[in-house]
Amino acid sequence: MSIDVIRFGFVGAGANTTSRHIPGLQAIDGVELVSVCNRSRSSSARVAQQFDIPRIYDHWRALVEAPDTNAIVIGAWPYLHYPVTLAALAAGKHVLCEARMAMNVREARAMWEASRANPQLTAQVVPSPFTLHVDKTIQQHITGGFLGELLAIEVRAHGTDFLDREGALHWRQDFELSGYNVMSLGIWYEALMRWVGEATRVMAMGRTFVRQRLDPERGGLRTVRIPEHLDVTADMACGAQLHITMSSVTGLAGANQATLFGSEGTLRFANGKLYGGRRGDEALLEIIVPLDEAEGWRVEAEFVNAIRGLEPVTHTTFADGVKYMAFTEAVAQSIGAGTAVYLPGL
Repeated sequence: MSIDVIRFGFVGAGANTTSRHIPGLQAIDGVELVSVCNRSRSSSARVAQQFDIPRIYDHWRALVEAPDTNAIVIGAWPYLHYPVTLAALAAGKHVLCEARMAMNVREARAMWEASRANPQLTAQVVPSPFTLHVDKTIQQHITGGFLGELLAIEVRAHGTDFLDREGALHWRQDFELSGYNVMSLGIWYEALMRWVGEATRVMAMGRTFVRQRLDPERGGLRTVRIPEHLDVTADMACGAQLHITMSSVTGLAGANQATLFGSEGTLRFANGKLYGGRRGDEALLEIIVPLDEAEGWRVEAEFVNAIRGLEPVTHTTFADGVKYMAFTEAVAQSIGAGTAVYLPGL
């Protein structure tokens, strides 16, 4: 099958797939949307009708193994990322996998190894999106010496709501569907990796305030294992110390932000904007991001171009996905053991 025409099948078609991936792919010449398999036939039919996708499959494996596609978009929840990725690569198909990459680092590593065993196939993870427009500017300020020596990193990521004790179980709170992924932990750590690299040691504490919630799909109460409030400290390979506070129960906590503190300057990302100041300044001032540095969302174009050999995957590679899954799992291990956990290398 010629890669001049790329024929896509979709395993899972949630909000990100229908709002970003499908429209993004439809806008690219030489791309055909062939098939979809969502959680139910009725939901598959709605997506197929909305986007004029001709085929519906009742099981993801039948879609992946069918000869009518050469690329698979995995828009399902994390519990399916590992089996669908391995099946798609085994079937000789390119893979665009929704974030978070997997349930745990074992699955992520197996996905990465399968992609390495098939270098002729493109494998990409959907990236953390909300810092894309400032990443280059932050990187250039760091390498240009704006901060001096990087000393500390603070991340505050809070929801805007107070604790809802009566709320039904959300799939992000279900360990069987989400694995070790906690709130936006992996998203923020992925962004930090772009700026300053990886962590080497992690210590964490987490708390779940509502231990059981009603499962609206399967009925009955289910145990909630995923923290609703989290504090993480980590040693970074660059020498800085990282502190992450993350919560879904801190109502009115204010804007999410990430701050890099250096010996000579400070950079802060908050409210979608970048701020900075240096020794002697009285306050942080907004840094205007040059247009040629502000990257936008182009995941679908990057994936298609990588398949066609026009550019490499940068946002996000399977190797990077393994790294953020290792961090996420190390946080869970530290919470459980009450001790520091060292991160393994690739």
